[in-house]
Amino acid sequence: MLVSEWMTKNPQTVSSKTPVMEAMQMLRSGGYRRLPVVDGSALVGIVTDKDLKDATPSRATTLSVYELNYLLSKLTIRDVMKSPVITVSPNDPVERAALLMEEHKISGLPVIENDQVVGIFTITDMLRTFVAVLGLREGGTRVTVDLPDEPGVLAEVANAAAPANIVAAVTAGVHEGQRRELVLRVTGEGSESFPQRLKEKGIDVLDVH
Repeated sequence: MLVSEWMTKNPQTVSSKTPVMEAMQMLRSGGYRRLPVVDGSALVGIVTDKDLKDATPSRATTLSVYELNYLLSKLTIRDVMKSPVITVSPNDPVERAALLMEEHKISGLPVIENDQVVGIFTITDMLRTFVAVLGLREGGTRVTVDLPDEPGVLAEVANAAAPANIVAAVTAGVHEGQRRELVLRVTGEGSESFPQRLKEKGIDVLDVH
């Protein structure tokens, strides 16, 4: 699964010269949480709703309305944006995007192709991908099994599925004792009896939903 399949295409952008108050209005009216900052066609930064809120005086300020409005009118995106920006390509796998967001503790990545912003990939897009990968909207039976981390064990699980159909299979990685937890979703005829067929093959079934 590639970023291009899940990103929001042609996102709203601002320039570094855009007034902060104008950008805040864009976020409110569009329901956005971040805006790539583009000068000409080049990405020069990114600004989030938190960046904009942090840049405005608190309610406890002693400034007059006139002073407050004057200061805000002078504040531009260049003053509050983050730069440089962590980005991805539309041809990157979504796993790379997930790792970048986790490693850098960010929730959105501009998508760059030929030096231009063609999309944005956010934590919301990642959740949509997660739902699809796990087949959560396809119903059926969800089964978690505990397997030794060795060749051939997945084939044993797959052989027990018929006549049901495996629509999703995700491993949680190696844990203690060099074993893996595998989460499967099966649909169709025989899906409800799939856990029993696994047990008959000596496979450790942890839970069924």
